[in-house]
Amino acid sequence: MQVTRYSEARPYEAPEHFNMLCLRLQGKEATATDTIWIGLSHLLPGGRTSLKEAAVEKIYVVVAGEVTIETVDAAVTLGVLDSCRLAPGEARALVNRTNAPASIILAMPV
Repeated sequence: MQVTRYSEARPYEAPEHFNMLCLRLQGKEATATDTIWIGLSHLLPGGRTSLKEAAVEKIYVVVAGEVTIETVDAAVTLGVLDSCRLAPGEARALVNRTNAPASIILAMPV
């Protein structure tokens, strides 16, 4: 068993993420996982990512506040415990359009 305590989770730099703190909870340098890694991102008010695609599937779960997920074709605002899946190659942007911080969990293949 490999445990990551939130108080000990290490931040990582994510390209084209603005006014966000990203923490690695499982996988990559946090723990030895074979197929998936889990991150937690805190978005300040106005925090965002650029509209960018990834070669792999991504799953997001909002755990605090509200986060708007924008794609080329649509935008949807997710609240606490709402989730969404993005297909490989589907461009997405995350945006916190509120005056309160928001937090979102990311799960994706290694």
